[in-house]
Amino acid sequence: MSAVVFYIFYAFVWVLAWLPLPVLYVITYPVYLLLYYVVRYRKKVVRRNLTNSFPDKSLKEIKQIERRFYLHFVDVFTETLKLIHISDEEMQRRMHFVNPEMMANFAKEKKSMVVMLGHYGNWEWITSIFIDYKNIDGFVAGELYRPLKNKYFDSFFLSLRKRFGTLNIPKNDALRAILGLRREGKTFALGFIADQTPSRNNLNYWNTFLNQETPFLTGPERIARKGGDAVIYFDVRKVKRGYYSCELVLVSPNAKETAENEITDKYVELFENTIKRDPACWLWSHKRWKHKRADATEGDK
Repeated sequence: MSAVVFYIFYAFVWVLAWLPLPVLYVITYPVYLLLYYVVRYRKKVVRRNLTNSFPDKSLKEIKQIERRFYLHFVDVFTETLKLIHISDEEMQRRMHFVNPEMMANFAKEKKSMVVMLGHYGNWEWITSIFIDYKNIDGFVAGELYRPLKNKYFDSFFLSLRKRFGTLNIPKNDALRAILGLRREGKTFALGFIADQTPSRNNLNYWNTFLNQETPFLTGPERIARKGGDAVIYFDVRKVKRGYYSCELVLVSPNAKETAENEITDKYVELFENTIKRDPACWLWSHKRWKHKRADATEGDK
C-alpha cells in the first residue's frame, strides 16, 4: 500500500512542480489555512516555544510570528518540491550567497570545511552553493541527513537533496564516511544542521539559547577540531517569498587551534542572532526543549 500511495503522490507532485513558484504558492496557500486554523498542527508546541523564547512580546506579537511561521513552513515544503524541475539558473537567482569565495578558496587550498547551519529559511536550497564547485578536483560536498522510515519517500527526498551534486550521509554513518574521505585524501565541505535536539544519552553540552537552557550537539565541533578543518556558519535571510540570501561567516580557519566548546558557543550565538532578526523563518514546530537539565543529571547516575 505504501508503494501505491507514494507513486500517486510522486505523479501528482512531478506534474505540479512544473508550475512557476508564484502559481504554486497560490495552490498551496489553502494548506497553510488548513494547518493553522483546522488541523492546528503542533500549535501548542509552537505557541509554547515562541512564548518561552520571547517573554517580552505580547500575545498579539506572538500570534503574528506564529501565522508567518506556518505560512513559511508550507512555503518551504512547496519550494522543496520545486527542486524536481528547477533549473540551476533559476536556483541561483533565488538563492544568493554572500562571500561564497571563502569556501571556494578553502577548497582550492585543499582545506576541508565543516559548515554549520540550522532549520532556518529554506535549508533544502542551501546545497545550491555547490552548483559552481563541480569542477574542483578531489572536492566533495556533503551533508548529513536522518533517513525516513518509508523507503520510497526516503529515496524521493534523497534525490532532491542530491540535486546539486552533494554526497548525502546517514547521520549514523557520519564518522565512518568522514574517516573514509580523509583516508582517500579528499577535500570536503560537510554541512551540519546543528540545531537538532541531542538524544537523551548525549546531553553533554548546554547553553542559554532563546532565553532557555538548551542542549546542543557537539559532533560538528569535535569532527572539525580533530581534522583541523575550517568552520563556516551559514547566516540565512529570507529576502522575500521564494528568495533567500546566505552569508558565509568564518568561525575558525583551523578548528584545531580553538578551545573546547569555543566553536559550539559561537554557533549558538550566531544562530540565535539569525533567529531574532526574523523569528518566523525558524522551525518552531520542533520539540527543541523536550530535554531538561534534570534529564542529563539522571543520565549520569
